[in-house]
Parts: sequence; C-alpha cells; structure tokens
Amino acid sequence: MNFLVTGGAGFIGSHVCERLLHSGHAVWAFDDLNPFYDPQYKRQNLREIQALARPFEFVFGDLCDAEAVEALFQEVQFDQVIHLAARAGVRPSLEQPALYQRVNVEGTVNILESARKHGVRKLILASSSSVYGVNSKVPFEERDPIFQAISPYAASKLACEALGHVYHHLYGLDVAMLRFFTVYGPRQRPDLAIHKFARLIKAGKPIPVFGDGSTARDYTYVDDTLAGILACTERPIGYEIFNLGESQTVTLSRLIELLEEALGRKAIIDRQPMQPGDVPVTYADVSKAKARLGYQPQVSIEAGIKRFVDWFNRGGV
Repeated sequence: MNFLVTGGAGFIGSHVCERLLHSGHAVWAFDDLNPFYDPQYKRQNLREIQALARPFEFVFGDLCDAEAVEALFQEVQFDQVIHLAARAGVRPSLEQPALYQRVNVEGTVNILESARKHGVRKLILASSSSVYGVNSKVPFEERDPIFQAISPYAASKLACEALGHVYHHLYGLDVAMLRFFTVYGPRQRPDLAIHKFARLIKAGKPIPVFGDGSTARDYTYVDDTLAGILACTERPIGYEIFNLGESQTVTLSRLIELLEEALGRKAIIDRQPMQPGDVPVTYADVSKAKARLGYQPQVSIEAGIKRFVDWFNRGGV
C-alpha cells in the first residue's frame, strides 16, 4: 500500500516509516523540518530511513500550505494517511498559541480535505494525553469528560479529535484518533525530559526539575506506541479514540533515579516551580485498545530507559 506519514522525519514518524517499509509498503514522508528543535536530528532520521534502500520519498512541505498538500495528493494515490505532524509541547504552546492553532488545527483540516477529495478512506491521527487536563479520575478512559484543557496545545488536539469525527460522520472516512502518553526511546526529541536530562547528566550540568518531583507520567516506549499505530492500519475503525500508554505511572524523581543508574552518574538538581499548563499525573486505561486493537504494551520503564541510554551512548543525536 501507499502510505503518507506527515511528520515522517520526526521521532515517532521516522519509526513509523521504517516499520511500514520493512512490511513492504511504499512510504512518503511529509515534513517541513522546522527549527522547533535543531533540524539536524530530523535529517539524521531521514538518512537512516533512506539507507534502507526501500520505496521511500521525502517531501519537504508545510501543512499550512493547502496547495502543497493538495498537490501531493494529486500526484500520489494514497491508501492510508498517518498524520503525526504538529507543533508539539505544552510549555511552548503557552508562548505561541496562534501558531499551535494554525499548524495543528488548520494543518489537520488541509490533510482531511485532501484525503476526502482524493478518496483516501483511512486516516490515523495523533492526539495527546494532554486533552484530559487535570483529570481527577485515574486512570484516564477515552469516555472521560475532556472539556477542561489547560494549554493551547491540548486545546488544538481536542479540536483535531472533533474534526476527525466530523469527517467520519459527514464523509464516511475511517478515522482512528490516538492519544499518546509521553512517548520515549531512540530518536526522542532533544527537548523532552528523558533526552534532555540524559544529555545534561552526562555533561555534569544541572537538570531543571519543575516541582518537588512527585508529578507522574505514563511513559510509553516507542515500540509499544508503534504497535498501536500499526494495529490501526490493519483493521476497520469507523471513528474511535484510543489511549496508547504503558498503563503505569512513574514519578519524576523515580525517572531521574533510573537515568542515573543507566548513565552511571548522579544528577545535579536545579529545583524550579511548577509550570503553567503542566498536569500532576497522566495514566492511561488501555483496556479499549487491548480489546479492539490487540494492544499489549511490552516494555517496562526500567527496560526502556536502558534501551534509550544504550542508543544515547552510541552517539544518538
């Protein structure tokens, strides 16, 4: 099949491209290589994919350029679209809410419209655990009320979920909305905590710790997230939202301990106040994904951190 992977040069997207290529599919990666973080990371990801010498094409383009998106759909008849491209991150969205609205919401509309016009029946769209906001009930279920987003990023992802439902309801598109829970692993973005902390600990520099270390996240190893994404490509969905998490929580303090053990160095803590937009806990109920997708997370945080550090120590950028 022909797959379009938006954000295909990024952390999760590059892994998705590789898996699809290994499964015998043809893949087009659409990415603007924007400077949200150093584009060298994405260029390295692309080099690794291109080294596979399989049917892969990189398309440089901007989601907000509706004409460029439309031109790609006119050129290639895609069977499925895996839409991962977005402006990411809660804290950066506080500084640039209009940018997050434009890229994440308008960009998603451009993808949905071109898919509709050109007969693409299945789309898999990335959402986020941030849509749950400060949820008093844990673990988070897909049917929980989600009308209290506390960051522009979360609000943009809620809008994308609503748009996905509209295009399913009006035009019959098969749409899976995947709520990712703090994905980590090789190629993780350098601004995210695990990669950032590893780099600073190894360099003997302080790591910024917001709050007292008790905040907890449902860290999900990238291979488990990939398994959920690929499962959606293989079966009819209709319109459904799925949590893709590890279904266990790890405090920030414990995460730092695991990194210290794997790196063989102690962290220097730079304690800072909690940041606006941050939530105290994320915790996925994955029973729906297990029942509908056969999703079964395999990689514990202890094993996953070791795998990440192995990649990091081999010179992972």
